[in-house]
Amino acid sequence: MFFRIIRITRFSVFTLAAIALLASCGPANKPGEERDTPTSGTIRISVDETYKPLIEAEIKVFESLYKKAHIIAEYKPEAECFRDLLADSSRLIFVTRDFSDKEKAYIREEKKIKPESLLLAWDGVALIANHSNPDSILTLDQVRKIMDGSDTERKWQVVFDNQNSSTVRYIRDSINKGKPLPTDVMAANTNPEVVDYVAKMKNALGVIGVSWISDPNDSTTIEFTNKVTVVKVRADYGSEFVKPYQAYIALGSYPLKRGLFYCLKEPYNGLGSGFATFLGSYEGQMIIGKFRLFPARLNIVFREANIK
Repeated sequence: MFFRIIRITRFSVFTLAAIALLASCGPANKPGEERDTPTSGTIRISVDETYKPLIEAEIKVFESLYKKAHIIAEYKPEAECFRDLLADSSRLIFVTRDFSDKEKAYIREEKKIKPESLLLAWDGVALIANHSNPDSILTLDQVRKIMDGSDTERKWQVVFDNQNSSTVRYIRDSINKGKPLPTDVMAANTNPEVVDYVAKMKNALGVIGVSWISDPNDSTTIEFTNKVTVVKVRADYGSEFVKPYQAYIALGSYPLKRGLFYCLKEPYNGLGSGFATFLGSYEGQMIIGKFRLFPARLNIVFREANIK
């Protein structure tokens, strides 16, 4: 089966020009104050390290379009990104969940700022195994048993990127439903280290964001890295085992699915607003698609076709 993806909505980066114009009509800066705009200035952002390859590519394109814009990104576990935002270290973060009601209330009441957020993409949490491991297909129920330690059929060495990462939170909250992870779960320091560890250890099962195992430089293929085997997973009521390809993520056939959000706390339309808008634009969404995430801001139609 082959899915042909047809894009039918375009939202251009020229929207930023309108935002910049509106920002210029706002309150005047104080004497000597240089305020960033949606397309100029310098800003620090915090990014869930799961999305480092994607956000680095987005920054590169954005800064090539807007020469006076400089975005300094720090990549760290998701929990630290939210701490940065609430502590005023960052105005903009890219994470896998929206603001909580408590966080929104704090920003409104204590910071006197209206928080903004938007779903940018659907992401797949990929399971990766060693090439010599014969178990490269799993049901979602088997995944649950592996992740809560109740699997008695075989011993997996589960490895995450970081103990405070978004993938750990996703597995604990969405798959384990609050049950703790097994005590022998390992945490590597970085996502590449997860891939390297799994590539060397036969019984390892890595949990990683799909963008880290994609090849954005090859626009003609939907395959993943050849260093490890990407596990096929079948949903509870699914009929087939599938890898985290974009179509399967979008249609829900691949069950390990989560969102990519921007969360913004900015007192005026500045560079944070401009960069966030860019990621929601046609150009920004096309970059998201190259990293095998499913763009959430494009209107996309799937048509089933047969390859002869």
